[in-house]
Amino acid sequence: MKYIGAHVSASGGVFNAPINAVNIGAKAFALFTKNQRQWVAKPLDEETISKFKKELEKSEILPKHVLPHDSYLINLGHPELEKREKSLEAFIDEVKRCEQLGLDRLNFHPGSHLNQISEEQCLELISQSMNEVLKRTKDVTLVVENTAGQGSNLGYKMEHLAYLIENSIDKERVGVCIDTCHLFVSGYDFRSVKTYQNTMNTFDTIVGFKYLKGMHLNDSKPKLGSRVDRHHSIGKGELGLEAFKCIMNDERIDDIPMVLETIDESIWAQEIALLYSLIEK
Repeated sequence: MKYIGAHVSASGGVFNAPINAVNIGAKAFALFTKNQRQWVAKPLDEETISKFKKELEKSEILPKHVLPHDSYLINLGHPELEKREKSLEAFIDEVKRCEQLGLDRLNFHPGSHLNQISEEQCLELISQSMNEVLKRTKDVTLVVENTAGQGSNLGYKMEHLAYLIENSIDKERVGVCIDTCHLFVSGYDFRSVKTYQNTMNTFDTIVGFKYLKGMHLNDSKPKLGSRVDRHHSIGKGELGLEAFKCIMNDERIDDIPMVLETIDESIWAQEIALLYSLIEK
């Protein structure tokens, strides 16, 4: 079964995220557990945690269908030690927030080499950072997202994701999130049944579907292989509906949070309904 939602606002308190998800007919959702553009946020208090859990229960959305996202400031592969350690501490704080809220996964972008070190060196630093987080936290799975490969961002090759999993000290607590726009603009085509099968078989061989812990469902404004990160509404971009029809009918992608990050939140409810309509009876 598919569980589709969107990255909803948690403005006014994280407990508002499940309410906003219900309002668009979501069966899953993503949220930021703190302001994503600030390094430090006040700790979650007991009242906020309790209200979040209560609203989540009322929404009938299971914790495993919630995909929190970390701050955009964090770079676990930063070439400078001091800045990398700042990112590491911020990331550990985000993981602990998920623990407090009873959520079992945290979505993050791997990191960027900033043209100061090689991709290989950066991947090694990201891996070291992830392992340090695994040592200092519990229960929460680190879900690394594939990227568009814009600028110096790593994660645009399936091999990058596989490296981070292979070098993890706890493979039970690592996974991946596939962003469809990022996948397409980083050079993987899946706009037809044939290209979809080829790309997903490649993913299964290199990474493995058992590590798929979430998806971001986004159409793409830029063309295949452009390595430019610009999302579009479902069916209105370069991907088109056939790609999403393939996803919606792939049984390997059941029982994970599938989250819209498309550009017009006023039509998220319609996009969710559209995606469900693509499932063949």
